[in-house]
Amino acid sequence: AEDVLRFFFFQAEDGIRDAQESRGLGDVYKRQVVMRAKILTPRKPNSAKRSIAKVVLSRRRGRVTAYIPGIGHNLRRHSSVLVRGGGARDLPGVNYTCIRGVYDFAGLDKKTKRRSIYGAKRPLEKVVRKRRKYRNI
Repeated sequence: AEDVLRFFFFQAEDGIRDAQESRGLGDVYKRQVVMRAKILTPRKPNSAKRSIAKVVLSRRRGRVTAYIPGIGHNLRRHSSVLVRGGGARDLPGVNYTCIRGVYDFAGLDKKTKRRSIYGAKRPLEKVVRKRRKYRNI
């Protein structure tokens, strides 16, 4: 039981705070407005081009950098996105992630697996071919 409590709470200077609120958002998810979308390169030893968005809270309380998952995006200046904690490990300073398929951030259409992460709709039922049994000769 003690490990479970340690998982959900941690001891801070001013007492016990909720671990979900400690991400700096105040809530688990927050609606934010994109100020700029750009591309960063990860630190060593990885090599890629990762999309990020500089976002600001709707009440102009603070600016954070959020990771844009998936291939391609439709985010522009003043687009609304839903942001959660947890960013890309190889991008320093990127501690948040945008959630696809919510507000102005479009989901990916061609995803059939891990659809909830990419905001993809459920595909239409495909015609499944039945396997033919071997003929008895």
